[in-house]
Amino acid sequence: MMKTDYFKDKVIVVTGASSGIGLASARLFGKLGAKVVMAARSLDKMLSLAPEISDNQDNVLCVKTDVSVEDDCRELIRKTVEKYGRIDILVNNAGLSMRAMFKDLDLSVIHRLMDVNFWGTVYCTKYALPWLLESRGQVVGVISIAGFSALPARTGYSCSKYAIRGFLDTLRIEHLKDGLNVLVFAPGYTESNVRNAALVADGSPQGKTPLDEGKLMSAEKCAEYLARGLKARRSQMILTGLGKATVAAHRLFPRLTDSLTYSFIAREEDSPFK
Repeated sequence: MMKTDYFKDKVIVVTGASSGIGLASARLFGKLGAKVVMAARSLDKMLSLAPEISDNQDNVLCVKTDVSVEDDCRELIRKTVEKYGRIDILVNNAGLSMRAMFKDLDLSVIHRLMDVNFWGTVYCTKYALPWLLESRGQVVGVISIAGFSALPARTGYSCSKYAIRGFLDTLRIEHLKDGLNVLVFAPGYTESNVRNAALVADGSPQGKTPLDEGKLMSAEKCAEYLARGLKARRSQMILTGLGKATVAAHRLFPRLTDSLTYSFIAREEDSPFK
């Protein structure tokens, strides 16, 4: 585990904190001495996990939050400030994926992904922003390589991640002179539950993953990269060699990248192309 005093006593809000990258990040921040606010829909699960976050339970706050609901996001920030009096870092991590061809897709699926991924980021950031400006803090959006180079059969996922990137890049420029740091954080494929929970054409959960999760970057390793990026106040991080190559190829050789991406997705188990 990385060693640093940078996060000691900082108030860090993490959405989607009950599993995956969110939970791994909450654990790491807690071990580094931060005051961690865990936000997710399952309050019981967060409460059961809270002892893993910090030995001092006064340094952990669990808030039941559906980020697609504006009032929930407003209440998350209110409760955070009520308990700790400040916010130093907001990690917008809560997210939902999908897997289906657009021609087969019920449009409610795209609405759902935009509500969770994009609007969840917007709502939480909007209500946290005055406090982040006061602390000269940081806001993070956990996106994906699919937010730089589109992923077929994931129209709702890709468009929501592109939208988050555009929102956060704009926010960074607006507050360039205010001391606010804005980080766009783009992991590659990371071991998590996101593919099991991904929605299919009719909006029901996929219930399985087409990837060998054991061969992917661990959520814990991803959390370490996130912490290092925050400490360095980075504005953008793209993880994994494949991710960096994909983003560069998309910029320089877009038609070739389209072809390679098509071939990659076509090889997935139960590929929607088949």
